This record gives sequence, C-alpha cells and structure tokens, in this order.
Amino acid sequence: MAPAVEVYCSTAINPGATMRQTQLTAFTRRQIVSQSLLFVSLLTAYQGNLLWAQPAAAQIGIFENHADVGTVLHPGSADYDSAKNTYTITGSGENMWSTADAFQFVWKKASGDVALAADISFPSKAGNEHKKAVLMVRQSLDPDSVYADVALHDNGLTSLQYRDEKGGNTHEIQSSITGPRRLRIAKRGDYVYMSLAGDREELHVAGGWLRIPLHESFYVGIGVCAHDKDRVENAVFSNIDLTTKSPPAGAQPALYSALETINVDSTDRRVVYLAAGRIEAPNWTRDGKSFLFNSGGRIERLPVAGGKPEMIDTGFAVRCNNDHGISPDGTQLVISDQSQKEDRSLIYISPMSGGTPRRITKNSPSYWHGWSPDGKMLAFVGERNDEFDIYSIPVTGGDETRLTTAKGLDDGPEYSPDGKYIYFNSVRTGTMQIWRMHSDGSEQEQVFSDDYNNWFPHISPDGQWMVFLTYEKDVSGHPENKDVMLRMMSLTDKKITVLAKLFGGQGTINVPSWSPDSKRLAFVSYALIPEEK
Repeated sequence: MAPAVEVYCSTAINPGATMRQTQLTAFTRRQIVSQSLLFVSLLTAYQGNLLWAQPAAAQIGIFENHADVGTVLHPGSADYDSAKNTYTITGSGENMWSTADAFQFVWKKASGDVALAADISFPSKAGNEHKKAVLMVRQSLDPDSVYADVALHDNGLTSLQYRDEKGGNTHEIQSSITGPRRLRIAKRGDYVYMSLAGDREELHVAGGWLRIPLHESFYVGIGVCAHDKDRVENAVFSNIDLTTKSPPAGAQPALYSALETINVDSTDRRVVYLAAGRIEAPNWTRDGKSFLFNSGGRIERLPVAGGKPEMIDTGFAVRCNNDHGISPDGTQLVISDQSQKEDRSLIYISPMSGGTPRRITKNSPSYWHGWSPDGKMLAFVGERNDEFDIYSIPVTGGDETRLTTAKGLDDGPEYSPDGKYIYFNSVRTGTMQIWRMHSDGSEQEQVFSDDYNNWFPHISPDGQWMVFLTYEKDVSGHPENKDVMLRMMSLTDKKITVLAKLFGGQGTINVPSWSPDSKRLAFVSYALIPEEK
C-alpha cells in the first residue's frame, strides 16, 4: 500500500451559509489550527500512480517557497532539516538549456546586491552525468526567463550558465575547477560572479563573470534538474550562506583577468587561466598546445590545458605591450616593446624559445599586428607626422612601406591566410569600421558598416570567418574596462553573429588568437570586483 501524501487544504466560507454555519465553520477551523495544526492526508491511487498536491506557499528554511519551473513529468520537492541545516531538493526536468528550463526551484524574492553560497553533493551517482544542482538568480518563474546560475554537474563540470534575454539561448562559462567543495554566486550591481573552493580552500573568484539584466525584484535560490525528463534526482545543499547586503561603502574593486576560449559553433566559453591584475592579448601557438600573453611588460607561455605560465626570455625587452605574435612556421616571436631610450614602441623578432630580440623597425612608435603567410613581411601600425597609418616591412628589416594615407586612425592590420588581403580597422568614415586592401595597399574597401565601433579583425586559419571586437557607438578609441562584444562574420555571406558579451576592450583580442583548426578563439575578459572582508 502506498503511503498517504500530506497536502495543505483550505476551506472557503460559503457566502450562502447562515451566520451560525459561518461561525461554526470559523470556530472549527480555529480549533483545528490551535489544537494540532492538523494536515489532511489524501491518497488517491489510479493504476499505481499517486496524485498529490503541494501547498500554495511553504517556508523552507531561509527560503519562501518552492515550485517546478517549466514542464516536468514528475513533481519536485524540497525538504529542510533544521538539525543539520541541510536542504534536500528533488527535481525532474529534461534540461536547463536552450530557450527553456525544467527544474525544481527553491527561492525567495530579493533586490539589490545578493550573494548565495553552499556546499553541494549528489547522494546517488545514478542517472545522467549532466544532472545539475544550481545556485541561481532569476528574473521570473517563466521557463524562458533571464537568469544566471552557478551549476555543479554530477560529473564535476562547474559552470556559470546564463540567459541574458527572455526567450534567448542559454550560454555558459565553464570553470577549470572540477567538482569544487563549495560554490558561490554573487550579484553586484548589474554583474554576476562565480566563486569556488576546492578541498581545504577558501572561496575565491573563479573567472566566470558577466553582465545580466535583472530588474527589481528577482528570485534567488537553489535548484535541481535531472537532465532526464523520465527521472527524478536529488541533491543536498548544506552550509548555505545567503547575504543581501552590498559591499561596504568605499570598498575598492580588485581587477581580475580571465584567459578564456570560446567554441565558435556552440559559443560555450571556458576559463583556462585566472590572474589577479591585468594580462592581455593571447596568441594561440601554431601547434595548438600553448597560449602566449603579455603581463607586466613580459611575454608568458601557458599550456592550453591550463596550469602555471612560464616567462619567455626576451632579453632587454622588458616593456612589451599587447601587440605580439608568432611566425607562420611557429619558430619566431614578434614583439612590440618600448624598453629602449626612445621610450616608444619598436618591433623586434626573437626565437620562440627565447633570446635577444633583433630590431626590425627603424622608426617609432611602431606596433606589430600581422605576419604574411609566406613569412616574409610584417604589417604594423606606425605614427608618423602625427598620423597613425598602416605600414609593411620585410622581416629582415629595412625600409617601411606606407599602405594607408587616409586622415584619422588606421589600426589592427592582419593578413588573410592566402596573403592576398590585409584586413584592418579605420575611423576614416567617422566611426571605427572594418576595411580591407590588397597586401600592396591598393583597392581599399569597407567590409561592412553598422552603428557600432569595430576593432581588430582576425581571420580564421581556414579563411571562412572574421572575428572582431565591438564597442558601443558612443565609445571613443579602444579603452579598457568596457562592456564589449566579440562578433563573427562569415566571409562567404557577411552574416554577423554575436559570439560573446563581456567586460573588456583593450587587451581582449588585440592580436591573432584563433586556434589552428579554426574552431576556437582565445581572449581575455576582465572583472572589477569589490573586495569583501
């Protein structure tokens, strides 16, 4: 015999009843509540299926209520153990992905800044390895609502997942930390941040951050999705810490940099390396095994799988900026450095393994951006007579050739994989737009035009795609610490899609950063996070 299921029942007063009947009904209801707070048990069996109902509202620990969001075949539940201060959440649902979610959500309403932390465990290893337990901020209980969550999957994958517009697709930023002991999501103003802690670690910033448009008020809480519409799974949340206060007035923000990769097909992002302070401009090595980036005037190498970066010996050049790259054969490193007495950027080449750089440009300032596919020429930006234009120069040095003469800034020159074109960005029409020309500077033409400011075109190794950095139209130059987009254009039909929205700008993708197989892109995102004691 199946056990009875307790449900909340309410008895409405019949408006057609007599006064005496109404008084008796009211007295009876008060008596039931005062004597025993009795719940009515209801058991209805039909072909072995149990029909049950949940209360319209039920305080669950620190949370106000719980509900299934989206379409689920099996109703979820929530249990709070006050003695252990644990929450066991049971949920079904096919997924929390794409344009709609299906899961059990335990929540309370909030506004302003909020942070939620918890230890999370899965009692059973059965079921789909992508079943997930989440810490979430969410605009509404609609299945296609705007939201952000820190999600722990049963296989250890941990991500900041989000939908930044109602009815839009879900995206994620995967952490390099697998199976953390403790997780935290924090909303500070318009930005959401992920923090994680492994065994014997304190919570620390983990590199997943984004701007999410949540209006007052919103939901904050915990949830479970089975990742299988036919199953019911549970997760245990313990040591929950929910704070709804802002950082102290006057708290200074700390700058963090995250070297990320993005799959250009799925738009899934992954944090490879996190650093306090500023790192910039990743290159992807020709063998696909490492990244190069600049930090504190030096060039560092990092395995694609992550780990600890190693500094490359660049001799006297210890003030390298974010304009650096790799020769087509992968054996040489080109840098832009201002360590010499001119105190203005010059271009140098050294072995990839390190060594004393060889000077290429006579004149300064010069900033490298492109290496021809045949390995013979460099394309760079130079300021000459108060004008920034694009030049080319042999890798052996010698005379430079001016390729652009338009008034205003021309920047970011990069060769196409076939060497026929140089793509660049130019402000000659009033806003920064993407242009291209033949490698000798002839037949300059605008690639496309829109209302944004577009910088640093990078052509995929297979020649099919162009990725570039986009600022809003009211932003001048290419400053750091702005809300920007990475966008990609098909060079076949000129269709443009948004790959990622992030906080960045200067240092994000100044130089070529495609993977050799044209499937991924490396970039740097940034965060200014208020320090909290």
